[in-house]
Amino acid sequence: MDSKTSRPMPTEPGILAFHERCEAFYPADAVNASIEQQRQWYDALCAEFDAPSPAGLTRRDEQVAGRIPVRHYRPADVTAETRIFYIHGGGSVVGSLESHDAICAELAHDAGAELVSVDYRLAPEHVWPAAFDDCYEVLQSLLAGGRPMVVAGDSAGGNLTAGIVLKAKSEGLSGIIGQVLIYPALGGDLVSGSYVEMAEAPGLTTADVGYYREMLKAPADNPFAHPLKASDLSGLPPAYVTAANFDPLRDDARNYAARLAQAGVDVTYREEPQMIHAWLRARHTSPGAEEGFRHLVHGVARLVGTR
Repeated sequence: MDSKTSRPMPTEPGILAFHERCEAFYPADAVNASIEQQRQWYDALCAEFDAPSPAGLTRRDEQVAGRIPVRHYRPADVTAETRIFYIHGGGSVVGSLESHDAICAELAHDAGAELVSVDYRLAPEHVWPAAFDDCYEVLQSLLAGGRPMVVAGDSAGGNLTAGIVLKAKSEGLSGIIGQVLIYPALGGDLVSGSYVEMAEAPGLTTADVGYYREMLKAPADNPFAHPLKASDLSGLPPAYVTAANFDPLRDDARNYAARLAQAGVDVTYREEPQMIHAWLRARHTSPGAEEGFRHLVHGVARLVGTR
């Protein structure tokens, strides 16, 4: 806890330096700015943490159903038939194919698997279920090819990942062999647990979470929008769930992982003790984030079948 500000703060120098760099591009009160300004700041932030593309990896852009942009990543060494479907974070308000390009490229390369990312419609121009429908339509299109799939996403993308996996189960859609939830937003109550303990955490506050929910306007009782509201998690594919300790969303991940395990789902849960929300971008500058990314890659590779 930072005694000067009463904010919970990690002590690892690398993640503190990362947070300081983030706020230089994307201020703590960014949600008070216009949507256009938020997106400009976020794009600049993502560019600041860009990284070189892995050697030999190729990209190919196309559209699903003539309207949903996707990007295919093929690493130089593909060792699995299974593909990864990646859904980016950004509170359902910011983010794009470009914002998570380096993350997707490295994940595909390190896991030895092809990866497809999606540029879904954003709020507030497109409220729920627009993004959900886009992701589910891409999922159906990819599975129609007959190859198995691991669905992965961070933050709001983790929400969409859990939601479309739940819908796929309810509709009997086969082919999903794993799900990866990275500091996901899963519909916790905002008034207990980490939403109180980490209400003023660096990088994401509980008030920010409330803002993003208001922008998205998802029905409060819909389990596809709020996966923690789902009554039955049995029969879901194996999961890798990772959370950051200094994050109001921490207990969403904890509680969902626990419920998956109670339902008989094979689940691996990892909590990064010194990490804050969005630590994926710190994987080259913070020892804790580097370690977390290494474990994430191993978890994804195990689900894909390359480890």
